[in-house]
Amino acid sequence: MSASLRVPSPYATDELRWRAVQARDAGADGYFVYAVRTTGVYCRPSASARLPRRENVEFFDSAAAAEAAGYRASRRTGGDRTAAAAERAALVAQACRLIEASETAPRLDELAARAGMSPFHFHRVFKAETGLTPKAYATARRAARLRAELGGPAASVTDAIYGAGFNASSRFYETSNQRLGMPARDYQAGGIGAEIRFAVGQCTLGAILVAQSQRGICAILLGDDPDVLVRDLQDRFPRAELVGGDAGFECLVAQVVGFVETPAIGLNLPLDVRGTAFQERVWQALRAIPPGATATYAEIAEHIGAPCAARAVGAACGANRIAVAIPCHRVVRRDGDLSGYRWGVERKRELLRREAAAEAE
Repeated sequence: MSASLRVPSPYATDELRWRAVQARDAGADGYFVYAVRTTGVYCRPSASARLPRRENVEFFDSAAAAEAAGYRASRRTGGDRTAAAAERAALVAQACRLIEASETAPRLDELAARAGMSPFHFHRVFKAETGLTPKAYATARRAARLRAELGGPAASVTDAIYGAGFNASSRFYETSNQRLGMPARDYQAGGIGAEIRFAVGQCTLGAILVAQSQRGICAILLGDDPDVLVRDLQDRFPRAELVGGDAGFECLVAQVVGFVETPAIGLNLPLDVRGTAFQERVWQALRAIPPGATATYAEIAEHIGAPCAARAVGAACGANRIAVAIPCHRVVRRDGDLSGYRWGVERKRELLRREAAAEAE
């Protein structure tokens, strides 16, 4: 895991960790575990086990580190975690259903009161469970509702905007490009009116398709069959105007190919990143991983403040359509296995090999 992705721990010293154990602070769970020399077991800070003597306690950054030192997990810890996690998940699920059913997003204090928590604590628990703040979740759900309205029988864009729960069309239009990746009327028409220039070429990894919208590079696709790559682009924008690149665009493609061949040189081009709020947070974290380094799905989840969302991180990596520039190839499983990759595990292995060789040089 690269140093740039590590979040400073609020429990950086043994004194602070011991205070958290004494208080059985659930907020410290995930930052460290404590082990008891006299019993040979380790626990989470919030465990309800009998408090040990301080001189018998040592701290580890993770359960894996404690087990490597010869300790085993406390059975009570597992029970505490299961019960507490189930309760938190149920409360957050209830809040999510309320947000989805409400025409206007409920206020944070209203959601917290229903869950029996303070607004601050509820905000933290909600983000840990879903990977989003309550406000971001409400915004994402409203945007999803809007996309459904635009794709349905709505009489007009304005009807769709109000049907999705936006109180003022002016407020929506201020951020419509960020929410949809294009003007609402273009999205409603399946991308009609949007011009996307593209070209297909070859690189040492096989066929490569580069596409650019008005906002920036919207796709870098890799594969074996150029026709499959073009169909993939067409499926994403079924009614957009796809225009073959001219000589000027070929220069841009050459720049992208050079970057794919040697990722360490970087890509100084704007990207048109289109995804959910959670996906975009994951993709931003991926871009913070330097060439030659890797991170696990769990580490990315922890970095974005959603330690329970490792699987969702994997799904976000799979949804990425901008190869190498959003470097999902630098994410590996906890055991170091390369796992799946949208454009093939062998390409992932080769990209990592090149980056490692460049860093060694």
